[in-house]
Amino acid sequence: MRVTSSAPVLGRRALNRAILERQMLLRRAAVPTETAIARLVGMQAQNPFDPYIALWSRLEGFEAHELSELIEGRRVVRATSMMRTTIHLMTADDWLTLRGVLQVVSDRGFESGSPFGKQLQGIDVDEVVRVGRGLLDEEPRTAAALRATLKERWPDRDASALAYAVRYLVPLVQIPPRGLWGKGGLPILATPETWLGRSVGSDTAPDELILRYLAAFGPASVMDIQAWSWLRRLGVVVERLRPQLRTFRDEAGRELFDVADSLLPDPETPAPPRFLPAYDNIVLSHKDRSRMLGDQADWIVGPNQFDDVFRGGSVLVDGFVRAGWRVEREKGRRGAATLVVMPVVPLSPIDEAAVAAEAERLLAFLAADAVGRVVRFAPATGPSSAPGLTGSRSP
Repeated sequence: MRVTSSAPVLGRRALNRAILERQMLLRRAAVPTETAIARLVGMQAQNPFDPYIALWSRLEGFEAHELSELIEGRRVVRATSMMRTTIHLMTADDWLTLRGVLQVVSDRGFESGSPFGKQLQGIDVDEVVRVGRGLLDEEPRTAAALRATLKERWPDRDASALAYAVRYLVPLVQIPPRGLWGKGGLPILATPETWLGRSVGSDTAPDELILRYLAAFGPASVMDIQAWSWLRRLGVVVERLRPQLRTFRDEAGRELFDVADSLLPDPETPAPPRFLPAYDNIVLSHKDRSRMLGDQADWIVGPNQFDDVFRGGSVLVDGFVRAGWRVEREKGRRGAATLVVMPVVPLSPIDEAAVAAEAERLLAFLAADAVGRVVRFAPATGPSSAPGLTGSRSP
C-alpha cells in the first residue's frame, strides 16, 4: 500500500536497526533460551542445527545443551508446515496456539504449491489424512514407515504423495533425536496428542500472529507480513488492528505498521558482525529484503548465489548481509576445521578484523573437538558494477 500521509518516513538504516534490535542482534541478550525463541515467534529449522547458530549469535553465553534439553523436555518443538510451509522451531505453547491460524497455508501448499495434490487427484484425500493420522496417533513413525504403510492401503498411488498429504494437512512435529546437538536421525513424526498430550488450538484469527510478527520484524507492510506467513488478504485484518498500531512510511512511500511499544534505535547505532545460519528468518521475512540485503538484494537472491556463497549462512557487517560463510572439516573424528568467509563486497580492514574475531568464536562453538581451527577469507565475489557496492562502513 502506498500512502501520501504525514506519517514519519523510515529509511533503510532505520528499518535495519529496528529489526536488529528486536532480533537481539545489536547486542546479545541475557534471556533464557525459551524466552528468546518465543520472542522470535519461530525459527526456520529445516536444517536441524540452524537454530543453534541463530541462538548463539543472539544470546549471551548460549550453550547448545540448553536447546537440546528444551527439545527433549518437550518445551520446544520442531514443527512441520508452519510459516511458508517450512519446518520451524517454536515453543510448544506457541505452536499449539498458532498452528490453527496457518492451517489454510498448509492446505493451499498441498493443493497448489506442491506436486502432491495433483498426484492424488481422484482419491479421497480426507480418508488418506484420517488413516495417516490414525497411524501416528498409535505411535510416532518415521516418514519412510508412514509412506510404506499408506502405500499398502493405496498401492496404485505415489507413496511420497500419500505421506505428504498427512505431513501438510495434519499438525505434526519431528521428535528427537533429530534436532539434538551433535546427533542425527531420520525425521520421526508425531501428533501433538502423542508428543505433548495436548491438541492445537481452534482459533484461526490471525490478529495475534500479526502482532507477534510486528514485534519481532516490524515496522512492516502488509505485503511483508504476507511474505513471512504466506497468509493472504491481511489488509482487512491490519485495518482492524490499526487503532492499536503505529504507522510509518518507507522511502518508497509504502505504509508500514508497528506495535505501539516497539523500539526504534538511532539509525547510526553501531551493529557488530553477526553470523547467521542459511535460513535465518531475518533475511526471509519481508517482501522488500533490502533492509537486510542492501543494494545487492537482487544479486543475492538471484540464481546460483545460495549454493555458491550462502549455503552455510550469511554474515552481517554494519547490519547488512555482506558475506556468506561455510565450515570445512578434515576427515577424521577430530579433523581440523576451517571457517571460510566469502564477502560479496570488499570489507574494510577494521570490518575484516571484527568479522575474523567473531568467526573464531563461532568456530570454537561449532568445532570444539577440532585439533585445529582456522578462519580464512575468500576474495569478494559480488558484482562490482552494482550501485552501492563500494565497501562496508565501519561500526
